[in-house]
Amino acid sequence: MPKYTFDNAPAPKVIVIPAQDGSKHAMLDWIRKSSQNADVTMSVCVGSYIPAKTGLLSGKPATTFHRAYDDFASSFRGIQVKRGARFADAGNVASSGGLSSGIDLALHVVERYFGRDATRETAFYLEYIRVKAG
Repeated sequence: MPKYTFDNAPAPKVIVIPAQDGSKHAMLDWIRKSSQNADVTMSVCVGSYIPAKTGLLSGKPATTFHRAYDDFASSFRGIQVKRGARFADAGNVASSGGLSSGIDLALHVVERYFGRDATRETAFYLEYIRVKAG
């Protein structure tokens, strides 16, 4: 059982939004508010719809699951949809394509905090061959 609610959760430094259909008002408000002080808000797969709905991706590059490109682009016209990108990093907000692309983005965030050597070691430990974003 969760220990916190949106009302009493400690301030996060990293917010990870997984693939989901959720868009409850309380969640969107919490993400919008918490993202102001977080180091990064990142989404995986169609989780990109959530920061898009909050306005966090407006005017920024973003990506999503490849089968959702057209819908995402037509639903959020102010977002620069990066088709074919493993992930898109816009500083304090980032998005990735499908599941394995989310691993690439997570390793990218690990590198921000701990450097390239720690990231290589993490990828090796996971037996994950890292693909560089293009």
